[in-house]
Amino acid sequence: MELRQFLVCLSLCTALALSKPTEKKDRVHHEPQLSDKVHNDAQSFDYDHDAFLGAEEAKTFDQLTPEESKERLGKIVSKIDGDKDGFVTVDELKDWIKFAQKRWIYEDVERQWKGHDLNEDGLVSWEEYKNATYGYALDDPDPDDGFNYKQMMVRDERRFKMADKDGDLIATKEEFTAFLHPEEYDYMKDIVVQETMEDIDKNSDGFIDLEEYIGDMYSHDGNADEPDWVKTEREQFVEFRDKNRDGKMDKEETKDWILPSDYDHAEAEARHLVYESDQNKYLP
Repeated sequence: MELRQFLVCLSLCTALALSKPTEKKDRVHHEPQLSDKVHNDAQSFDYDHDAFLGAEEAKTFDQLTPEESKERLGKIVSKIDGDKDGFVTVDELKDWIKFAQKRWIYEDVERQWKGHDLNEDGLVSWEEYKNATYGYALDDPDPDDGFNYKQMMVRDERRFKMADKDGDLIATKEEFTAFLHPEEYDYMKDIVVQETMEDIDKNSDGFIDLEEYIGDMYSHDGNADEPDWVKTEREQFVEFRDKNRDGKMDKEETKDWILPSDYDHAEAEARHLVYESDQNKYLP
């Protein structure tokens, strides 16, 4: 699809979009929805607008004129065209949509990076992270807030070593991102599962039984009657979570629960946008 055609379609989408009981703890890491708007192009392009720009960035376009929007979109499209061949492919657009939706992650990493790269060499070592995060706490063996900082540090060190692919205990920005947001990286998923099981497995038998599963989500606090959603979760555990019916979840069952294989919303939206913009309807 030619860049000019794609830009015209995006400009149209933007212009039309601008004219217009007890809380449950959720351990499941889903791919985020691209927008909370209804995806119906016959009514509006609000969904496509949010998906392409990210919901927060899309709000900034509310203040722009159509001409300013088109100019800014042109700059964005140039970034999407990674190989600079004058065309936007489905894969290039999918990568951009994923970036736009997870921009907050990169902003969080940038913010934390500045506070942990103490010698400003463009890298963050474990020693730098440990000193910046735990230095003050380790000097107090009995902190008033009740946190076990040494235990937290051991857990962080384990995760840092997992994120550090070359094992030198010095993180690049990509490795530091994997450390801070391990659920976003395939090679970090085992540590996400391990940490989750450690949090929930109160009897330390290496499994999550039904009461541990419910106890992580809901505290009775003296109430005899459970909310309906708790009863539903009990049924979910028995019927779907505990696949081998042994009364507990092992590592693989826990992984299937907290890291499900989701529908790829970004790829579906990329294909939709390319199809609607591509005059000869060719999808690479």
